[in-house]
Amino acid sequence: MSSVASDEDWMRRALSLAERAAAAGEVPVGAVLVRAGELVGAGWNRPIAENDPSAHAEILALRDAGRRLGNYRLPGTCLYVTLEPCPMCAGAIIQARIERVFFAAADPKGGACGSVFDLLPADVRFNHRTACTGGLLGDECGALLRDFFRLRR
Repeated sequence: MSSVASDEDWMRRALSLAERAAAAGEVPVGAVLVRAGELVGAGWNRPIAENDPSAHAEILALRDAGRRLGNYRLPGTCLYVTLEPCPMCAGAIIQARIERVFFAAADPKGGACGSVFDLLPADVRFNHRTACTGGLLGDECGALLRDFFRLRR
């Protein structure tokens, strides 16, 4: 990765983590958290391996960043995730004070960035709002998810 990574570069990094999840038999979702152009957290889906229903890629990336930075608040960070965050992950994103989320594929069954729920950018009842942008490498990440589930059927 070059010294100045683009949004697409960071999403490709998340996609490589999603591929790691798929290789382990987990739903292929990957996430990276970036602050000031530096990787501060990374994760991929591991609920099966961890026996933990909260071990989503986003949660694991936030936990990783919290440990690295020594704080549960992560202002000024940007999360890149290959699938639209679910409500659980959106809640964690709000609590961590993530500034922005880029997601690749929309989740029409449980997405919380506008597909089913609109928890991050629009719900003014929360004391923190996170900007969201969807569709970054959406075709590639969506294909990985479709292929994964097609093989399971």
